[in-house]
Formats: sequence, C-alpha cells, structure tokens
Amino acid sequence: MPTTVTSLSLEDAKTLIAAGEAKAEQLGVPYNLAVVDAGGNLLAFARQDGAWLGSIDIAIHKAFTARAFDMTTEDLGAMATPKKPLFGIQNTNDDRVVIFGGGAPIKFGESVIGAVGASGGTVDQDLEVVEAAVRAFNAEKTYT
Repeated sequence: MPTTVTSLSLEDAKTLIAAGEAKAEQLGVPYNLAVVDAGGNLLAFARQDGAWLGSIDIAIHKAFTARAFDMTTEDLGAMATPKKPLFGIQNTNDDRVVIFGGGAPIKFGESVIGAVGASGGTVDQDLEVVEAAVRAFNAEKTYT
C-alpha cells in the first residue's frame, strides 16, 4: 500500500538542515536554515556559528513564503516585479513574504509537505544551499 505523507517530520527537517549546513561549510559562509511543515509553521531552525543575526528572520520567512505560495521565493520574486501581477506582495502577511531566492517548497508527489529557507550569503549562495538541501531530501526519501 502506498505511503501517504501530508507534512514534513522532524527527521525530514534534520535531513534538510544537515544538507544545507554541509553546503554552507563548503561555501565557507555561516548560514541560518529554517524548515516549516505543511501548515507553514516552523518545524526546525539552525543558526551556524557566526551567521548573521539579521538573517534569522529572513531564513524563516523564506521557508514560510515558499510554503504559503507553493513555489520558490525566486519564482515568486519574478512575479512581483513592477508591472507584474504580484507586484507589492512582499508587503502582505505582516511583511513575512520574501521575494528573492533562498526558499523552496518540499513536495511528496504533487503535494507540498513543507518548505526550507536559507539566508546568510549572497542570493546565489542562498540558492545553492537550498538546492543542496532539497536534493539531499529527495535522494534520501523514497516512499513506497
């Protein structure tokens, strides 16, 4: 019988964070990493030694944004530029919406079961860290 997964577990969050931390160490940049569950609630958070204090909320908000809109924060940002349909969306949800890269939804099949957010370096580095986390999760999680 197929497994039904409706939300990330704490173990899943640990997998995402560990992979993000490994990529951050490879880059030589300390990171803040956040994982939210299917409801957009914080499930796990890690702040590497020396990571910027100002990036704590950014990482958490990137994860929230990716789950709230079921897309990467980078993709949302492309839709939120002037003259695009979501221009100004970053001013909603008590300013919790982030419209630059570093947040990604986590899926089981077609269902979004949570999200991950990373902040600490450049946007390109944030993307690398999040993509590494998602790849590791997808490689490890084989539900049958």
